[in-house]
Amino acid sequence: MLLVGHGTRDAIGTDEFFALSRLLDQRLGSIPVKPALLEFQSPTIPEAWKALLDQAVTQIHVAPLLLFAAGHAKSDIPEVVEQCQLGERQIPFDQSRPLSRHPAVIELVVRRLNETMNRVGINSESTAVVMVGRGNRDPCAQTDMRVLSEIVRHRIMVQNVQTAFYAMAEPSLPTVLERVAKTGNVKHIIIHPHLLFHGRLFEAIVKQTEDASRNFPNIRFVTSDYLGPDPLIAQAIADRVLANA
Repeated sequence: MLLVGHGTRDAIGTDEFFALSRLLDQRLGSIPVKPALLEFQSPTIPEAWKALLDQAVTQIHVAPLLLFAAGHAKSDIPEVVEQCQLGERQIPFDQSRPLSRHPAVIELVVRRLNETMNRVGINSESTAVVMVGRGNRDPCAQTDMRVLSEIVRHRIMVQNVQTAFYAMAEPSLPTVLERVAKTGNVKHIIIHPHLLFHGRLFEAIVKQTEDASRNFPNIRFVTSDYLGPDPLIAQAIADRVLANA
């Protein structure tokens, strides 16, 4: 299995990606897992592809470590894989779907939100949740994020759940935070960064949350943990891959 991550210059996020790869390797047992990164770092997809060929594998399952299907899943990764197939040895391969709304992902989101409420002692009746997606220009991916928020709304006991995007889609996080804060009946706002790993994007979301907190000092803003290298993410990836096997 070729596990393809986006790649980040953030050292914590990089370590988390490789930690998840190890979790997945343990879970799959007899299926070898090679991690690869689309941008910024090594091993690259061609390097990991060659490593699998050197192990004399007879088929490769390409698993994009992506939350939603957009440009990377639809074009960038397939293009690099096709280039790998131009080498001396061609091999059957398939590509699994992004994680999207896999039940294990939904379970982990709900867990992160409940952990946050329990940790800081928040009363759910006066609480709103803002789900923050990375954002992209793909309308299907945007819809996927909004549907995820709607599912979460039915799984946790809070006043309301809103969707925001950090970039390339609307509404933006500052816009949603201001709108929710001005409703007048919310005392707590939990911001869930729907991200796999630590990185600049997570830090930017934390900063925008801190800015909103200064603008609305009577409301408590709390940022939940991102998804991280959790066994539930490994389960979701394994399920996606084995569905194609």
